[in-house]
Amino acid sequence: MLRNEITELLHIQYPIIQAPMAGGITTSKLVAEVSNNRGLGMIGAGYMYPIQIRDQIREIKGLTSNYFGINLFVPREFDVTENEMNTANRLLQPIREQLHVETDMEISTFNRVTETFHQQIKVIIEERVPVCSFTFGIPSKEVIERLKQQNIILMGTATTVNEAMEVEQSGMDIVVVQGSEAGGHRGTFLEGEQESLVGLMSLIPQVVDHVSIPVVSAGGIMDGRGLKASICLGAQGVQMGTAFLTCLESGANALHIEEILHATEDQTVLTRAFSGKWARGVNNKFISNMKQHETYLPDFPVQNSLTKGIRKKSSSQKNRDYMSLWSGQSPRLAKRQTVKSLIRNIIGEVNKSH
Repeated sequence: MLRNEITELLHIQYPIIQAPMAGGITTSKLVAEVSNNRGLGMIGAGYMYPIQIRDQIREIKGLTSNYFGINLFVPREFDVTENEMNTANRLLQPIREQLHVETDMEISTFNRVTETFHQQIKVIIEERVPVCSFTFGIPSKEVIERLKQQNIILMGTATTVNEAMEVEQSGMDIVVVQGSEAGGHRGTFLEGEQESLVGLMSLIPQVVDHVSIPVVSAGGIMDGRGLKASICLGAQGVQMGTAFLTCLESGANALHIEEILHATEDQTVLTRAFSGKWARGVNNKFISNMKQHETYLPDFPVQNSLTKGIRKKSSSQKNRDYMSLWSGQSPRLAKRQTVKSLIRNIIGEVNKSH
């Protein structure tokens, strides 16, 4: 049941991929432990500079000789109106003052997003990372071609059948289907937000019927039951975020971990107040207060930069009110355990039922 095209392609024993969570959660230790325990560890490199990526890749190679991967955000065109900027700053200013956050917002940096992306790709090729995944869209034909020439296995993220078909047409090897239960940012790139909130159990079989590349399921999967259900529906593997976020090797803020361990399924909500892109996390004061304004806020990555100081400061002050506490919809199943015991428990559950 557990050996298939995915395990073959990714050189892993178990079809378990640790979701690439950006923002420092995917420490070298976390990534290496997942790979050492026969799953696929992934670096969430969305916010990382090329030099940081190179350093972390080398560090991981020192900790594991097994396959691991990296994930990048595909840069998108974005328009920001002065009105949106003013609205955001007006709403954020009182919070910045309350937390003593200095504002040093440079909009010019946004023009370098694409340039940074190409530098990130260059490092991945030079360092020979075996697997590269993408979210928020599909990179250009040239980028895909360059990576394929190096025999790098490519994975795309989709939240609808149409997106999955696009991922396949672009020449990628694997599609990760992200159900609405998933924590963190939505990987949507074609449809509207509302249309893309398909539940995972509905999404898997529909995607499987429309693409011929292997499907990996993501969203709310925390244990062996989720893996078995995914495989029953035609997926060949799972990608798990929240389950690994609360592991001992994770780089997540201690308060973030505590919040997930004590959250219930009805406390995770979708918001675009933190980053300008819809994402799921544990509800808090910031999300509630921004709810009525969120449609007027600038798009990602602008809003993300505007709130960066607030998020950083509230993390260091251990103030849950203004942190982005990303979590999937199954927080009651989260445990504080090692990567090794998480993977061992998943496999144990799957084998027990055979």
